[in-house]
Amino acid sequence: MKTVTRRLAVRRADLDAGVFDVPEECVEALRHMVTVPVALEHKAKGITTARQVFCATLQQDIGWQFGGIEWPEDVRPGVFVTLIWRAAKDEVVLRTAPLTEPMRVDNAVYYHEYDPKVVTRDYKPGAANWSKVLHTIRHLGHVLDDGSAVFAEADLPKRSGLGKGSRGTFLLRNAVDQLLREGYVTRVDGSVDATGHPSYPALDGDEPAEMLLYAPLVEPAPHPDEPGEPSDRREHWVNGFLRRLPPGAHASERQLSLHQQTVEQEELDETELPPGYTFVKKHHRNG
Repeated sequence: MKTVTRRLAVRRADLDAGVFDVPEECVEALRHMVTVPVALEHKAKGITTARQVFCATLQQDIGWQFGGIEWPEDVRPGVFVTLIWRAAKDEVVLRTAPLTEPMRVDNAVYYHEYDPKVVTRDYKPGAANWSKVLHTIRHLGHVLDDGSAVFAEADLPKRSGLGKGSRGTFLLRNAVDQLLREGYVTRVDGSVDATGHPSYPALDGDEPAEMLLYAPLVEPAPHPDEPGEPSDRREHWVNGFLRRLPPGAHASERQLSLHQQTVEQEELDETELPPGYTFVKKHHRNG
């Protein structure tokens, strides 16, 4: 009996449209059906098991998709969904996999296994200039396996929509300064090849370039049954914290100095910044 299994990360567009990609191997066998039973097996917030069956439609966009799926609210962009179809059955099963413990990626709580690269790419920018610049770095930059993204800072004026004229230059500089101050990005030395593709660490033979590196802040989140901070906090103060950097990256001299100052002022036990981490000082975050 033929079985087709595919594991894909859902994107924001999939969740908004209520669709999921269909493997080509399934299309010929299912396209004659008016509707296809699609069972979603999912643990809400990684705990409560549920099975919901949808009468999905097989529709063609660029590729084939199931339409008419109502995704649960806790299925976020980047969550892995496994499709299982057996040739002897018309029903298709979609299944998520809960994490052992929930994780917060920046401000979003994930209860299910996810693809860090898709989470980074599928960032939805807000109206603020810093958010537009962060979107440029995450959406157009080179994304590493852990979800980190690098982008040549010199390319921001022509790719971010900011930086044209004296006012645009001022707004872009302020946006980048805010991202640096609040720990969203850090400056690193990388390189670009002849096509402008960025790399970090720098590659031999490429042109050296100053990069902005986004590294997602990944930390354990409160269990759904435990009290904790909401995942969509707005304006608030953020205490100084350590942020993990991608393999091969290291904190700048300025961050090392800031960390040492904080240790001395607050009389903390830790005296050195661990390898592979940078330090973000206490700051006010606007949400």
